[in-house]
Amino acid sequence: LVEKAAEFADSLASCQREASASFGNAHVLIEKYIQRPRHIEVQVFGDSHGNVIHLFERDCSIQRRNQKLIEIAPSPQLTEAQREYIGGLGVKAAKAVGYENAGTVEFLLDQNNNFYFMEMNTRLQVEHTVTETITGVDIVQQQIRIAYGLPLQYKQSEISFRGFAMEYRINAEDPKNDFLPSFGKITRYYSPGGPGVRMDAAIYSGYVIPPYYDSMCAKLTVWALDWESVVERGRRALGDMVVYGVKTTIPYYQEIMKHPDFKGANFNTSFVESHPELTNYATELPPELIAAAISAAIAAHEGI
Repeated sequence: LVEKAAEFADSLASCQREASASFGNAHVLIEKYIQRPRHIEVQVFGDSHGNVIHLFERDCSIQRRNQKLIEIAPSPQLTEAQREYIGGLGVKAAKAVGYENAGTVEFLLDQNNNFYFMEMNTRLQVEHTVTETITGVDIVQQQIRIAYGLPLQYKQSEISFRGFAMEYRINAEDPKNDFLPSFGKITRYYSPGGPGVRMDAAIYSGYVIPPYYDSMCAKLTVWALDWESVVERGRRALGDMVVYGVKTTIPYYQEIMKHPDFKGANFNTSFVESHPELTNYATELPPELIAAAISAAIAAHEGI
C-alpha cells in the first residue's frame, strides 16, 4: 500500500525485486486501493446453452486478513436499486466470458457507493449455504445439471429470496492468542438445531483436528425473516454449539453478534481490526474440568 506519492518509487522497486526473486518476472500490477469497503459478491450460474442468471448477493465484509469469517445473504447494507445493479453486473461478467458453472463475481463497494470489480471465483464457494437458504435453490444440484449439459432449471424471473441467512465459519483457532490454529482431539461436540439452523460439518466427539490443513472445521448457517431475528438466532445457535478440546472462534462470533455496529448492519472490511476488544470475552471451562475442580475442592475440604 502506497499512501504518499513520494513513497511510490521505492515501493515499486521493492515489489519488483520480490517478484523477480520469486517468479523470475519483475512485472507488477498497480490498482486503486479502496479504504474500508464493503465486500459484496454475486452468485451466478451459466449453462452451455448461453443462459446466465444470478442468485442475488452475499455480504462478506466480516473478515480477518482478507479471510472471510461471517457471510450474509442478502446484504443488509444494500438498497434494492444497488441489489438490482450488482446482480446485473454479475450476469454481464459471466456472459462476457461464456461462463458455464456456478461462480461468484466479487466486488468492493466504497464509502461513496461505487462498485469495483475484484475477482471471479470459478467454483462453489464456502458460503453457498446462505444463498441456498434464502432462495431454495440447490446450488450443487444445479452444477451437476450444467456439467451434464442440461439447460438451467430456472429463469431469472423465477428466482426470489426470503428473509436473511448468515453463515459462521467455525475455525479451530484461538482468538485470544492472535487466532493461532488450535488442533487436537475434540473431547465433546454438540451440534445446535431447531428451526432455521443448518450445520455442515464432519466433526464429532473424539475427532482429531490435524495441523496440516485449513482451520475451518464446521459451518453454521442460520435463517430468519428479518435482520434483527437472524442476528438473535445466530447468537442462540452459537450459544448452543459445544466444541471442547480445542479452541474455536465460536465465542468470538458471539461477541460480534452483540456489537451495536453489527446489529445495526453498519460494518465493512475493517470491522475486525477496528474492534480488538472483541477478543476480551470470558473463557468458558468444559464441564469435565468444572467437575474435576469441584471434586478436588470437596476432597481438599474433607481432608481438612
